[in-house]
Amino acid sequence: MTMLGLLGLHLAVFAPLSLLGRRLGTKALLVAAVAPAASFAWLITRAPAVLGGETVRQSVGWVAGLDLALTTRLDAFGLIMATLITGIGVLVFVYSYFYFDNGPEVGRFAAILLAFGGSMLGVVITDSLLALFIFWELTSVTSYLLIGFKDSHATARASAMQALLVTGLGGLAMLAGFVLVGSSAGTYSMSEIFEAPPTGPLVTSGLLLVLLGAFTKSAQVPFHFWLPGAMAAPTPVSAYLHSATMVKAGVYLIARFAPAFAPMFSFFTPLVVGVGVATMLIGGYRALKQHDLKLLLAYGTVSQLGFVVALVGSGHPGLTFAGVGMILAHALFKATLFLVVGIIDHQTHTRDIRELSGLGRRMPVLFGVAAAATWSMVGLPPTVGYLTKEAALEHLLAGSAPWAISAIALATVLTVAYSARFLWGAFATKPATGEQMVGAHAPKASAGILLAPAILAAMTVLMGLWTAPAEKLAVTGARALDSAVGSPRLYLWHGFTPAVGIAALALAAGLALFAFREAAQRFQRRWQFPLDAANAYHAWVKGLNIFAVRLTGVLQNGSLPTYIAVILITVLGVPTWSLLRYGDLPTDLRISESPLQLVVVLGLTVAAVTCTALNRRFAAVLMLGAVGFFVAILFVIQGAPDLALAQLLIETLSLIMFVLVLRHLPEHFAPFPWRFGWLLRMGLAATVGTVVFGFALIAGNARLRSPISDEHIARALPDGGGRNVVNVILTDFRAFDTLGEITVLVIAALGVASLVTIRRASNKGDE
Repeated sequence: MTMLGLLGLHLAVFAPLSLLGRRLGTKALLVAAVAPAASFAWLITRAPAVLGGETVRQSVGWVAGLDLALTTRLDAFGLIMATLITGIGVLVFVYSYFYFDNGPEVGRFAAILLAFGGSMLGVVITDSLLALFIFWELTSVTSYLLIGFKDSHATARASAMQALLVTGLGGLAMLAGFVLVGSSAGTYSMSEIFEAPPTGPLVTSGLLLVLLGAFTKSAQVPFHFWLPGAMAAPTPVSAYLHSATMVKAGVYLIARFAPAFAPMFSFFTPLVVGVGVATMLIGGYRALKQHDLKLLLAYGTVSQLGFVVALVGSGHPGLTFAGVGMILAHALFKATLFLVVGIIDHQTHTRDIRELSGLGRRMPVLFGVAAAATWSMVGLPPTVGYLTKEAALEHLLAGSAPWAISAIALATVLTVAYSARFLWGAFATKPATGEQMVGAHAPKASAGILLAPAILAAMTVLMGLWTAPAEKLAVTGARALDSAVGSPRLYLWHGFTPAVGIAALALAAGLALFAFREAAQRFQRRWQFPLDAANAYHAWVKGLNIFAVRLTGVLQNGSLPTYIAVILITVLGVPTWSLLRYGDLPTDLRISESPLQLVVVLGLTVAAVTCTALNRRFAAVLMLGAVGFFVAILFVIQGAPDLALAQLLIETLSLIMFVLVLRHLPEHFAPFPWRFGWLLRMGLAATVGTVVFGFALIAGNARLRSPISDEHIARALPDGGGRNVVNVILTDFRAFDTLGEITVLVIAALGVASLVTIRRASNKGDE
């Protein structure tokens, strides 16, 4: 199997699953797990070579005319991301098998989740910026379907639309950035761009747009609000998309770009680190006051994503190493915690910490799993989260600004506080309050639903105790991003270092903040952020809807003359300036080629002017038809009888349709509401006619190469087998155009027949 084969496998399982999933019920989830399981196994077999420095590549032609190919590239960092996507994906599918009740909608869920997994896998293994954008947008679309899976709930629909708008608009900005960077570099291959990064103002603009797309996808300030809203999705979606995979797409992109571009562009590191640090603080602060366990974890995810973005976006080799390790640690502990919350919700039917009590005693295994993952989230030994957090603090102390260290220390205090709030809120035995307390007598979770979070929690602890695997992954993954990464180490015990001191102080301060949580909550209720991104989004959407309604009221007011005027004014505004500035009239301009042409054109002009002056609808339609018939005569004069015949048929059918319709309309046109309206319309018509006439003259004189008609004449007999060039063009060179024209004629004929049938039925009814 190849890397493209992995994507093909996901597609091969998705296609029948989307059709037959309704019949399979929950078994569809196990069928869907086959694709990520096989992909995970393939990646494991390639891991020794890739971690040893080898890069697996594959390229298949895509759009030959544009010189585009679908190129995949698997290095150590891509391997880490791909194994997280496929490995956690398998566990989420198995977990979902026990989480969902049997039903036809489960098959649809399995198919969409599988499509998302394949799209995310494509993001991290492709080497083409354009292919990356396609997979990126596929993740946005599939996540929209997953967030809005409970489409009968208004909250789910609104949250799905919010996520799609934010990430989708960010994706469009990212595409523009890719085009600017790729065109400046002369290639869209990421590996080639990173080997020789381009410079210049276009690249600067491109990088800003790329970062904008990454910030939206990874829920960075001010786009962080969509991630908590996405918690309307089923919990397996939250565990997979919004902790381990989708939100890591922006992190992945920043990690790829930072080592190459951060040293060359002075704005890169301050911007990325500043946004990351701000996201850390805002996310942690918001997590402190949540009562819903999923929302608490969601804001915690926002905070920790900010930490990872600040690390990998710094461009510093040591922080890149710590950032890669943190990506691994965060995926393990946060996916575990979301799955734990899903079990709590599944067994107690609530996620509100004000209603939960005694669950730790009732489900000690679940409590142990949650405690291990929370331990890693806080950064306490012996967990992989501790290893990576200490490495980050060490490298920050070695060379970062004091403000960044202080901000990260404060964010760590908030992390400790909301982590303690999570464990206490979910599992502690609380005194009875006014709310109904549940948990002490909740049905115990089955071994099957506990399997996935238990495996992830065990890996979190084992990788903390046995540091070699985590260190190997972090070092090789960081070197794949930045060759300047040396041989940093992950230690279970660093000794009494400044980093350990900062961590200890943050732990003490965080526990104190949790102990005084009621005072902290009162403070949060009294003091609100003056600017709220979610409110800004809703105001923007509301304003956009109001603007759309008002614009529609102006432009779509039901007046046909208004519609025509808008079209004609657009025709005038777009080409007129270019015609006046750059147009050149032909020097060999001739009025006509024969006196007969002048006679026909004179008749055509008289018919057209008369049409505008008549007050009766039927007479105006006859004059309009006369214009078409005069055009047919011109075709005959020019030696194109087949075009003349087509024109005559069209005009005849049009007249018949007009007559059928006019029988149901008033005999005369409505008078102009404005006494000078006719003058305005005549002036607009004359101006448009003049512009179109001038455009035709100038366009004919602007030819730089020989006309395509010469090629048609030359190829008509040898390629088309006919001496009638027009017939060969219609039946061979432009066969699809001809098919479309025939289709239009058939539709018109059916419309006429329908009008006649309706009229006959109406007459019979009158009788």
